[in-house]
Amino acid sequence: MERISWHQYFMAQSHLLALRSTCTRLMVGATIVRDKRIIAGGYNGAISGGVHCIDEGCYVIDNHCVRTIHAEINALLQCAKFGVATEGAEVYVTHFPCLNCCKALIQAGIKKVYYATDYKNHPYAIELFDQAGVEVRQVELEEMILDRHSEDKLRFTADLLGRLEQLGLDSEELKQLKEKANQLYTSS
Repeated sequence: MERISWHQYFMAQSHLLALRSTCTRLMVGATIVRDKRIIAGGYNGAISGGVHCIDEGCYVIDNHCVRTIHAEINALLQCAKFGVATEGAEVYVTHFPCLNCCKALIQAGIKKVYYATDYKNHPYAIELFDQAGVEVRQVELEEMILDRHSEDKLRFTADLLGRLEQLGLDSEELKQLKEKANQLYTSS
């Protein structure tokens, strides 16, 4: 069995953190890493002990939920709270950081930003990252590698579809089943 890459390991951690999000609009997770060690993690949600969006809905002003603290900020605040330096660290985020998170990451000394999904990639954020010499790279999570039985599932599905074809299933219906299987195995 082959081990997953460091990028996939840390990105998977960020996706796992996102599952704790209390935002009903977008679930985001962030993992701060230094020397291949996780130093902090965060997800987007309300202040500790506060009212959450999943309880009362989002508090939206100018198309932005003001109740939510972004995942990147929560991770940076965790470092600040426990006295962990962020200078020269990297961050893995499920979505491209917003403009405010971009500025906070730069000020915290983050040198590399890895994100899985494009999300309103603000041109000024891109410019600021470039000005600050922050490396930004998209690293999509390869969910199939997290499932130790993915190859067996793919093989079973292919065999099943092949058998249906041999049995004379209508070609249009078979095409739809193949498209559906493809969507299930390639979507994130």
